[in-house]
Amino acid sequence: MEGLPRLVCASANPDKVAEIALVLDGLVDLRPRPEGLADVVEDAPDLEGNARLKARAVCAAACAPAVSDDTGLEVDALDGEPGVLSARYAGDHATYADNVDHLLAELQRVGAHTPAERSARFRTVVMVVWPDGGELMVEGSVEGAIAVEPTGGGGFGYDPVFVPAGSGGRSFAEMGDEKHEISHRGRAFRALAEALAGRG
Repeated sequence: MEGLPRLVCASANPDKVAEIALVLDGLVDLRPRPEGLADVVEDAPDLEGNARLKARAVCAAACAPAVSDDTGLEVDALDGEPGVLSARYAGDHATYADNVDHLLAELQRVGAHTPAERSARFRTVVMVVWPDGGELMVEGSVEGAIAVEPTGGGGFGYDPVFVPAGSGGRSFAEMGDEKHEISHRGRAFRALAEALAGRG
């Protein structure tokens, strides 16, 4: 890892950390979040604000540059919901399955049944904060639609019901590692690696 940018990962979600590490492998020296650090309250009104809150908190705790991300699923028929509330759409202690069930129920409630009526996108905002106060923000997104029912056993979160454009009708949960080539998180973190390389 010598010569690579060294960043402390702010995420406490092991599923997200695994994806981030896979995308940044060989591009960034990714270090784990400090042990014992309390969860950061994510009460900003948007993805950018939450990513900044997490990166600043971990940067201060680790006394090192920190990277964080916040991701939202934006469903057009639901006026952009769940958006910044994606991780807790069905409540503060919701499981992945709870959130998926709530999303499908909401789409049923508003009468969105066809793929065209269920258009959506995943958007990830990535933030790096340095101890001197410097910041770098990039983002990535992918368009798609919400399936009528979950399919596939991979991924996490809303992956079983998100069908990205150009996937041949497969959900993220059916794509395996191929997902990272087109996913919002993959695109955002590759953009980050390029931006860091550009900083020299």
